[in-house]
Amino acid sequence: MKIVVALGGNALLKRGEPMTAQNQSANIRIAAEQLAKIKQENELVISHGNGPQVGLLALQHAAYHAQDSKIEPYPLDVLVSQTVGMIGYMLQQELTNLLPQTPTITVLNQVIVDPKDPAFEKPSKPIGQVYSKEEAEKLAAEKGWAVMADGQYYRRAVPSPLPKSVTGIDSVKALLANHNIVICGGGGGIPSYYNEKGELQGVEAVVDKDLCTAVISQELEADLFIIATDVPAACVSFNQPDQKQIAKANPQALETLASEFAPGSMGPKVKAVSNFVKTTGKEAVIGSLNDIERIVKGEAGTRVTNSIDGIEFY
Repeated sequence: MKIVVALGGNALLKRGEPMTAQNQSANIRIAAEQLAKIKQENELVISHGNGPQVGLLALQHAAYHAQDSKIEPYPLDVLVSQTVGMIGYMLQQELTNLLPQTPTITVLNQVIVDPKDPAFEKPSKPIGQVYSKEEAEKLAAEKGWAVMADGQYYRRAVPSPLPKSVTGIDSVKALLANHNIVICGGGGGIPSYYNEKGELQGVEAVVDKDLCTAVISQELEADLFIIATDVPAACVSFNQPDQKQIAKANPQALETLASEFAPGSMGPKVKAVSNFVKTTGKEAVIGSLNDIERIVKGEAGTRVTNSIDGIEFY
């Protein structure tokens, strides 16, 4: 079975945890241990988030620019590429140590977006470290940032255009055919577009990792698309006394509950799995990384499928 797994940002860094290399390495080791359990006879493709990491790089570049105004901060697409290399290296190393007989390769992908996407006028993707409301409002005033709520914290918000296609898919297919684990689409890919000369050009944005991975899953003709996060399932009335976990859902039925899912977190995940199932007819699951084996067996998570008409709850 060909499985594509999108690792949530919390697989790399827990909320409120200091963004040290040591913390990220320890978290990635735990994630790799879970992923190694489902490799066996399956073809495995992995993507990952990068919100905290790309935000940290942006802050570091801004701080350096404040010391030396001749050095302009690197654009966001370049920072995304740096995080893809860093996180890919860490994840590749851990998987190689766990599965020494199975090569793991990291691929850098550019994701094609529309430079006229209205998302560029409305920043909606949270990146970087978390702040209190007061800290976020102060930074917004000082740096001209857009900020947004992300759970009980606040973070910087940047444009997040929709992915149209992903480069390098044929290379990923060739690597899978040669029994490699492939890490690709990291951070949602590097946002790019074709200019008037037909040349690829980067653009300052961050593409949602889950929506990008849905496109990758479609183009790879994956049998199962998993979004591995830090919650056991998608919920209605999240964090309310009447909260209910969704066990199974038809994609069209799930979309009728769109208002139940936060725009910056669960919302894109629900949209990604629904898009994949509607386009391919295959199944997709949102669930906890800790339950990854049970997810593959159909025993955990929110399974989005055409095999039912409505929604079933746990």
